[in-house]
Amino acid sequence: MQELYLIRHGQAGLRSDYDRLSDLGHHQANLLADWFQTQGLHFDLVLSGGLRRQKETAAAINSAAIADPAWNEFDLDAVYASIAPQLAAVDEVFRQDFESMTSEAADPAHPVHRAWRPSDFQVVKAWLEGRFSVDCETWLAFHQRILQAFSNLDANTEAKRIALVSSATPIGISTAKLFEAPVRQVFELAGSLHNASFTIFKKRPTGWALAGFNHTPHLGEEKLRTFR
Repeated sequence: MQELYLIRHGQAGLRSDYDRLSDLGHHQANLLADWFQTQGLHFDLVLSGGLRRQKETAAAINSAAIADPAWNEFDLDAVYASIAPQLAAVDEVFRQDFESMTSEAADPAHPVHRAWRPSDFQVVKAWLEGRFSVDCETWLAFHQRILQAFSNLDANTEAKRIALVSSATPIGISTAKLFEAPVRQVFELAGSLHNASFTIFKKRPTGWALAGFNHTPHLGEEKLRTFR
């Protein structure tokens, strides 16, 4: 039976430099790799998205991991750049929160770097609903890209156990697909994923099935279990 381990990357950097692993993120990735080894879990194929934080996490598991940009997370910075000015023009509460968040993010020690703010949720919601024109990938295009990437995994018939390092939303989309769940549950699933957690799918005659979700046995201490 084929197994797929969908792995969320380790904790990333600050808002101003998000696409890299933090020191804690590297530690989480190494703990995961060590745990796989102690459990005797060996992978026939290790894949990752093309983003730096994804590739750095995959490299801890296998330095020869293959990068596939189809598994990239959506570009939140690009979504913000397209939507925030338009949303600020019609929503004063958003404008104030966005300006406050931007000011707070100038301090690298501020907790805003490790939390979602109301302005983050509003921008993503507007992007999801297609309320504004954007100069970046649309939600529909992103969603279809991940579904296609997931479908393409079926070509790897020789690999009995696959590790795939991606990000929260692609893993949420893939998991929701198994249950034909609505879009709102994609973000509920994605929001529950810890950094460096793994989710397991098993291939049955009827297709992929969920065998485990958001596992973190390698992250023993509570302080190691992060969401952003």
